[in-house]
Amino acid sequence: MEGGLVSTSAPTQKMVVGLGNPGAKYDRTRHNVGFEVLNRLSQQYFAPAPRTKFEGQYTSITVGSTNLILVWPLTYMNNSGRCVRATADFYKIDLEHELLVVCDDLSLPTGKLRIRLKGSGGGQKGLNDILRVAGNQNVPRLRIGIDRPPPRWDVSDYVLGRFSSDETPVISQAVQAAADAVRDWCMHDIAYCMNQVN
Repeated sequence: MEGGLVSTSAPTQKMVVGLGNPGAKYDRTRHNVGFEVLNRLSQQYFAPAPRTKFEGQYTSITVGSTNLILVWPLTYMNNSGRCVRATADFYKIDLEHELLVVCDDLSLPTGKLRIRLKGSGGGQKGLNDILRVAGNQNVPRLRIGIDRPPPRWDVSDYVLGRFSSDETPVISQAVQAAADAVRDWCMHDIAYCMNQVN
């Protein structure tokens, strides 16, 4: 094109899944930080209102040359794999290279981010279910630390509880950092993100 540049990079399609539980009673709980990251991305990129399909809600945004599908499973955490598998099959998403799962992690300090290409679910039941339906552990994931529960606390009560006033600003920063990492994943690749985050 005379007087201009034509991009040679073909549009790509990727999918990011935020894990959480549906319903107002679970809003802003520790277990729902995956939902919060997708909410932040939706706001920043002025995403269309989510639609419901495959036992989840989804919308899409454009990040660079990537069409990014945002998916909030509505199956409750333990059955997240059903929604992920159905949506990935519909959009022909390769679970090893075009999917990123965003979830909470009890083994990381509050607000700490960690990206892994593969590995076990580490006790995160939503991630465990996604790995089960994938048939292997080669699913990239972005984990957000929520720290371990205090002594004598029940783990379920802890993950379904809300952050303390001291933790809230730390988690807000972590949610933004995670949203930035998803953007970088779209603009570059997972290796770049791992170098930036880990």
